[in-house]
Amino acid sequence: MQNVYLNGVRVYAFVSHEELLDHVEREKGILVAINAEKILHATDQTRGIINRNIGYCDGIGAVMAMKKKGYKEVVKIPGCELWLKIIASLYQSDKTFYLVGGKQEVIEATVNKLKAEFEGIRIVAYRNGYIQTEEERRNLIEDVAVKKPDVVFVAMGSPKQELLMEEMLERHPAIYQGLGGSFDVYTGNVKRAPKWWVDHGLEWAYRLVKQPSRIKRQIYLVKFLVLVKLGRI
Repeated sequence: MQNVYLNGVRVYAFVSHEELLDHVEREKGILVAINAEKILHATDQTRGIINRNIGYCDGIGAVMAMKKKGYKEVVKIPGCELWLKIIASLYQSDKTFYLVGGKQEVIEATVNKLKAEFEGIRIVAYRNGYIQTEEERRNLIEDVAVKKPDVVFVAMGSPKQELLMEEMLERHPAIYQGLGGSFDVYTGNVKRAPKWWVDHGLEWAYRLVKQPSRIKRQIYLVKFLVLVKLGRI
C-alpha cells in the first residue's frame, strides 16, 4: 500500500473505503484519522503515534495535499462513516466488537442503536470513556485481551484514544479505530453537516456557519492550503 509523508506525517493513499477495509483486515492495526490540522500542527509525539499506525485522509485538506503529491485517486474517508462501514462489512460473519468512549448514556444509546440497526451484531463488551484511575485502565486493557474482539472502537479524542489503543494492541491484535466524537454524532447528540455539504467537501464551511467561533481553526486551514499550493507540505 502506497503512502506519503506530509510534514513528516505518514498518510496512506486509500482510494476507497473498500481498499482501506481490505488493508486493515490483512494487517491488523490502528486506524488514525488525518486532517489538515493534524498535519500542520504535528509534534514529535503525534507524528510518532500516526506513523506507527495507519493514517487515512479524514479531511478535504489532507486529500488536497495527497493529490498535490500525485495521488490523484485518493478519497476522503470520514471516520464517522468508516466505523459503521466496518461494522456493516463484518458483523454478519460472526466478528465481534468492543466499544469504549462517550458518557454512559451515550455509549448505552450507541449500543442499543447498533443492535437495532445491525441485527445479531456481537458486541462482547462496552464502557464509557471516563477512565479515572490507572487500575481502571489496566482492567480495560486486560478485558480486551481476554475477550479478544475482532474490532475495537475507542471514542475519547486524540491522542488519548491512540495511546490507549496502542497499549491494547500490544496485548491483543485486532482492528482498532479512534472515533473522537462519533458516538455523539451517531446517537444524534451532535448534528453532522447535511449530505450536500459533505459531498462537496464543504463540511468545514457548514461547521463554521453553525459555529463562528471556529474561525481561528479555519484560518489554519487556509494557511495549510497555501503551503500545499507552494509545495511546502
